[in-house]
Amino acid sequence: GDYATNEPTMDGTACLIYYLASLEPKGKAHFYTSDRYGAIVRGDEQKKEIALIFSAHDFGEGGTYIADALKDQEIKGSFFLTGDFYRNNSFKPLIKRLVSEGHYLGAHSDKHLLYNDWNDERTLLVSEETFKQDLRDNYAEMKKFGIEKEDAYYFLPPYEWYDEHIALWTYQEELALVNFTSGTLSHTDYTTPDMGDRYRDNKEIYQSIMFREIQNTLNGNIMLIHLGSDPSRTEKFYHELPRLITELKEKGYTFVRIDELLDMPYHAR
Repeated sequence: GDYATNEPTMDGTACLIYYLASLEPKGKAHFYTSDRYGAIVRGDEQKKEIALIFSAHDFGEGGTYIADALKDQEIKGSFFLTGDFYRNNSFKPLIKRLVSEGHYLGAHSDKHLLYNDWNDERTLLVSEETFKQDLRDNYAEMKKFGIEKEDAYYFLPPYEWYDEHIALWTYQEELALVNFTSGTLSHTDYTTPDMGDRYRDNKEIYQSIMFREIQNTLNGNIMLIHLGSDPSRTEKFYHELPRLITELKEKGYTFVRIDELLDMPYHAR
């Protein structure tokens, strides 16, 4: 008989878990939460720290407003931008400002690729080669602004949509995959009124954050807000930032860059 069929096979997720375990320095605990696919989705739940992250591909009209708000509040944000965004001449002054003011600047893929189908299986739509080349192209654009790969260890995938293959390939590139902490509606600030039931206005988004804070705390939260949105969304959630930051500071939260929030033991190895 052929007994080989009884041998356990290692699927992608198991491989990833073994791989991540091999990265952990011995004797050091890590204080972050990973999701089922291997992305880091929350920092230390014992610390009243929040990382505000901003992603952008084609829209960036909120950039100056956001940069001003963070400066007024004396806090640093983390900006995940596509290669196309870095290449866009109209955004170059903003990017230079963000670099000079000490924010974290990272990658959001070069061309804002959709890696996985929107189905439950998350069917893979890109090859390993396509994924890795696109990611390297994003980092090549960042280098033109003096942002080195070791300064930008954390990578936010486009559409915040991925599977365990994407996580593994990211780690093979000596980077870590991150995503926002679930439980608030901050990431729905891209929605437009023509979406009907899917549209979320500023009030609903803001309330979801405050409700989550009471219900669960926002300790270690990675909170995603978009740098811009379609012109048909006339209400821009980033205009709520001064009020949001002030209210959360009053509740005892501090705001940190993503690399400070996660502070992984093997950061920038």
